[in-house]
Amino acid sequence: MQSNADRQWWQDAVFYQVYVRSFADSDGDGVGDLDGIRSRLGYLELLGIDALWLTPFYVSPMADHGYDVADPRDVDPLFGDLEKFDALVKEAHERGIRVTIDLVPNHSSDQHPWFAEAVEAAPGTPARDRYWFRTSNHPPNNWTSIFGGSAWSQLPDGDWYLHLFAPEQPDLNWANPDVRADLEQTLRFWLDRGVDGFRIDVAHGMAKPESLPDMDLERVEQGNSVLHDNSIDPRFDNDAVHDIHRMIRKVVDGYPERMLIGEIWVREDERFARYLRPDELHLGFNFRLLSADFDADAVRTAIEGTLRAAPGGTPTWTLSNHDVVRHVTRYGDGEIGQRRARAMALVELALPGAIYLYNGEELGLPTVELPEWALRDPIWERSGHTRPGRDGSRIPVPWEGSQPPYGFSPGAETWLPMPLEWAPLTVEAQLEDSDSMLSLYRHAIELRKTSKAFTGTEIEWYGAPPGCFAFRRKGGGLICALNTTPAPVPIPPGQLLLASEPLVDGQLAPDAAVWLT
Repeated sequence: MQSNADRQWWQDAVFYQVYVRSFADSDGDGVGDLDGIRSRLGYLELLGIDALWLTPFYVSPMADHGYDVADPRDVDPLFGDLEKFDALVKEAHERGIRVTIDLVPNHSSDQHPWFAEAVEAAPGTPARDRYWFRTSNHPPNNWTSIFGGSAWSQLPDGDWYLHLFAPEQPDLNWANPDVRADLEQTLRFWLDRGVDGFRIDVAHGMAKPESLPDMDLERVEQGNSVLHDNSIDPRFDNDAVHDIHRMIRKVVDGYPERMLIGEIWVREDERFARYLRPDELHLGFNFRLLSADFDADAVRTAIEGTLRAAPGGTPTWTLSNHDVVRHVTRYGDGEIGQRRARAMALVELALPGAIYLYNGEELGLPTVELPEWALRDPIWERSGHTRPGRDGSRIPVPWEGSQPPYGFSPGAETWLPMPLEWAPLTVEAQLEDSDSMLSLYRHAIELRKTSKAFTGTEIEWYGAPPGCFAFRRKGGGLICALNTTPAPVPIPPGQLLLASEPLVDGQLAPDAAVWLT
């Protein structure tokens, strides 16, 4: 077990994901930007977070809201410019907040100069070798796109190209040395500008088997198609991906105190653990806690699985992000969803390892059901208007005031419409309310950072009534208990530190969690 002095900053950090389009707009165009983030750094410092994760702000035609990158070494004018990025990093560092950014190595935009060159080139030429082109009378295999439909699109000359996401996001061929050299250049470009690390998008992607074998469509559809199983789904988690991560890690290790985290939707714990080997990623998003129902047994199973999948490494915990339904909504929406989200915030923040919060979760924001005219996610179009996509979890953050845009923008319009009923959820409305979701997060984060009860990298479980659990941090002694039943239950012995809901006659309330020492 490491001593606290030996631990790196990211091993206990509370990260805060900023979905750049939706955090704060400085220029009135209705879209969040870098100066908007900089204007709210005081709030983030007050919240107590240690580091930011910024979603893509690179030059992009925005077919997938920035995850289709046309130039990975420049800022899209929609968000600002390099000077504004440098100013954001400088001020964040002055406030003790580190800055990590998204890296998108699986694919590029179809407007990237490489792909434009490939389209103009003839079949079989070197320009096409940077992507996955195949000459055929029909799609080269049965792979499907994550966004719906086939993973193959055909050019007028008959060649097909692979895109595991939208057609505007052609997959890069990582067997091509140009692809590796270009990513190394991108890494150094941002590291030299002072970024503290990278979140690697689709970190279980990138490498593909040269033979491009069919996927087992029936078994993939029967199982959880979000957590990928390489034995039936060769699109992801190919063993060659680890060579790519070793290359990335070697570059990053040349810069002190920088870190890598991967987005890893992999089913088996053993295969997940491979990404956290000493010469690969420092952290990996393990989505078991995010995927668990609000049920004590399900949450405990998710915690145990996450710890098991990071042997000797650092577990990473998150409840929401820009790609999933927000957990207030997943847990039942309304008052019940809010209560359960408060409880799970304490469970998550009690655990050893790195924490990732998603902007707005500290306000209790739900996922919003948007009208069809407002939907922007490519999933909506690719699915033939059968899947609304992720826009409902990307609504701009409400800051102040009683009506949209709630201080998000100096303009009246926002890129996604904001609900009329969000006035009670603004930062302003919650900041001085000691019972608010925001106050709970602030208090919990402060205790996590200042109390010695949170030391230690292991937990042990207590006996608990059905529908409940309790665990203790070995080393510091913090006790966390969760009650997912509809009735109050006795709490373990100890001194009360924080509760998500008031105790009921000295007992833990329904749908609540408590910290004790």
